[in-house]
Amino acid sequence: MFDELAVVGKAFGSARRLELVELLAQGERSVDDLARAAGMGVTTVSAHLQVLKASNLVSTRREGTRVYYRLAGDDVAALYAAMRTVARERSADVARALDSYLNLPGGEVGVISRQELEELLQGGDLVLLDVRPAEEFAAGHIPGATSAPLEALGAMSATLRQGPRVVAYCRGTFCVLAHDAVRLLAVEGIPARRLEDGMLEWRTHGHPVEVGAA
Repeated sequence: MFDELAVVGKAFGSARRLELVELLAQGERSVDDLARAAGMGVTTVSAHLQVLKASNLVSTRREGTRVYYRLAGDDVAALYAAMRTVARERSADVARALDSYLNLPGGEVGVISRQELEELLQGGDLVLLDVRPAEEFAAGHIPGATSAPLEALGAMSATLRQGPRVVAYCRGTFCVLAHDAVRLLAVEGIPARRLEDGMLEWRTHGHPVEVGAA
C-alpha cells in the first residue's frame, strides 16, 4: 500500500511537474500551450505529463491531432493546494523562496479575503479583475469577474478610475500577477486590492466557478 502511495508522492516530487499541475489547476491545456506557458520544451512537458498520467493525477482527451490534459479531479487540485499550504507554513526555506519570487519592494499590497470578496460580490459595488491569461479565464473564473490580462490594464484605466472599488486576482497564493496588477493600477491613480490567494483556492474551497470568455 505504501509503495503505491509513494508513486503519487513521486509524481509530485518534481518542481517542473508541480508547475504543470499549477497551470492545469486553472483549466484544460494542450501540450503546446503548457510548454509555452511554462517555458519548457514540448518533449520535456510530454515526459512530465506521462508521469502524472501514470499516477492517475491527470486525464486526457484528443481533438484532431492535439491532445489536451486536465487534472483528474478537484481532489488533485486540493491535494496540491494543501501541500503548498503545509510547505509554506512549516518550511522557512519555502517562505523565503516565495518572498524572493514575489519580489515585493515596499511590502505587501492591500489584501482582501475570500469571505470579504463574496460579500462585496453580493453587494455589487465592485469591479473584479481576473488578470490571468485570457485562455485561463475562459477555462474557469469567479462569477462576475472581468478578464483583464496585465497587458490590457492600461487601456482599461480610464473606466476603472470612474468605477467602484477594484479587486484583482490570479492563479493562487504563489502567483505574482495580482500583485503586479495592483501596483500598475496604483501608478494610474486607481486604488485596488488583491484576493488573498487566487483561483486555485477559490475552486478547491467549493466556491462557484463560471466558464466561458464572455
